[in-house]
Amino acid sequence: MRPNIQRAVEKARRDERLNLDDALALWESNDLPMLGSLAQRARFQRKPDNIVTFIASRNINYTNVCWVQCKFCAFYRLPNSPEGYTLPDEEIFQKIEELVEAGGYEILIQGGLNPKLRIDYFERLFGAIRDKFPTVHIHGLSVAEVMYIAKISKLTIRETLQRLQASGMRTVPGAGGEILDDEARQIIAPYKDTTQQWLDVMRTAHELGMRSTATMMYGHVETIEHRMKHLIRVRELQDETGGFTAFAAWSFQPDGTDLPIAKRSSGFEHLKMMALCRLMLDNIDNLQASWVTQGPKIAQISLDFGVNDFGQTMMEENVVSAAGTAFTMDAPEICRLIRNAGYTPRLRNAYYEDMGDPDLLPKPKRAPLDLPLVNA
Repeated sequence: MRPNIQRAVEKARRDERLNLDDALALWESNDLPMLGSLAQRARFQRKPDNIVTFIASRNINYTNVCWVQCKFCAFYRLPNSPEGYTLPDEEIFQKIEELVEAGGYEILIQGGLNPKLRIDYFERLFGAIRDKFPTVHIHGLSVAEVMYIAKISKLTIRETLQRLQASGMRTVPGAGGEILDDEARQIIAPYKDTTQQWLDVMRTAHELGMRSTATMMYGHVETIEHRMKHLIRVRELQDETGGFTAFAAWSFQPDGTDLPIAKRSSGFEHLKMMALCRLMLDNIDNLQASWVTQGPKIAQISLDFGVNDFGQTMMEENVVSAAGTAFTMDAPEICRLIRNAGYTPRLRNAYYEDMGDPDLLPKPKRAPLDLPLVNA
């Protein structure tokens, strides 16, 4: 083992915080079992039980209209496109009703930067959801959406988040993190928020008492150093606020986008990435599996590489599937994968509080809207 790798391994075993050089050294190693062992050691120090959690949730993409034209996105449609949509309230309510009938209690609601939708739209929609479905948690709106709503509504970020919070939005998804390094962000999304803006919006949300997740999309134009700097920046904000509940990383899906790449990230690379995420993010309790992009088998294996959460049930998915990936999964299949890997499945909420035995979830009374086929 090369000296720099050995030094990083020894630091990890002594539970010392790893720096950028340590992370880059560990990435040089192709000893996947060793990296997995280090990551599992770190995982069980933060989560000493044998439990793998997940949440009964549903994605709702309320609009696909977006002017930002991110090169990695195949989901958006420009304003005035005949393929653009904004879902009517009745369809959103029907999707939530189907989730509730299946025992679910969280919606992840995200869309695009639609010039027609100002703060009043979201206050009205979230207020209506809160009134009709008081037990449903609204996990909503990416940093980019929050920033755009603030801009076109002539509000500050803090005012926007306060009004969204008052109307029923409780937590903020980490979507839009992509790679928190402006060198890469300028290539893949030149019109989107900067690294500092993303961090500042999350900081403000945390100051208001809103918890959030953090994410990374890797495997496009970024370097390994960009990835590790991303992890360090998330870790530094967590040191400051403690507001991140979990971290998720997934590989870029190139089909249908304006950002062609030579090859997709492999399962080997993903497991290595998960191990580094767990080792670097020593102050974030939960690391999510990425079965939406990697598929169920690699996600199952990742449970031995520092991952302790299987994400969410997926009644439908429109963003990643637009780029060529179409994995969906219900609670029984998630439980089967967790148990077959030697762990115990448990339901959680958005705050990672225990919500009980997933086997007690009711069966849905009817098929959900637009349910894609499982590609397993």
